[in-house]
Amino acid sequence: MANNSAASSSSLKRKATTPARDIGIYSVQCDKCHKWREIDTQEDYEAIRSRILEVKFECNKKEGMSCAVPGSLEYDSSNIWAVDTAGLPTTPSGFKRILIHRIDYSKIDAYYETPTGEKCRTLKEVEAYLSAHPEYSYALIEEFSFKVPKMMKDTIHVKTPEPTKESV
Repeated sequence: MANNSAASSSSLKRKATTPARDIGIYSVQCDKCHKWREIDTQEDYEAIRSRILEVKFECNKKEGMSCAVPGSLEYDSSNIWAVDTAGLPTTPSGFKRILIHRIDYSKIDAYYETPTGEKCRTLKEVEAYLSAHPEYSYALIEEFSFKVPKMMKDTIHVKTPEPTKESV
């Protein structure tokens, strides 16, 4: 993969065979060897993403890993890739950031699931939720971001419908 600044930070990908529309694998590209490393959990991924502008990711930051070990993922069309925005804050404890790609793969939508199971799709909804639930006052509005990863069009291969007799 070519080393470009957007892709060298962090990425999300979904297995092409996974029927769900949510993110299935979190990965980060090493700043030294440019190999992609799978990140075990969304929480670990978000922690790396939030600091990536100050602390570049290197293979040796993952336990038992080094640049000498073959990459755990290849950037290719066997998976659908999306590149996330570097420096986004980590999701507050008890909340979950959900990313869902649209059926046509045109973009990804973001929302937050609250500790009580409600879904917030905008910052106004998050503000209203936090106002109505003072027990979550530890969560600052600045810790919520609706910036979404960019779908990498070169990894999307949506099958077009076969022509019918009427359309020929």
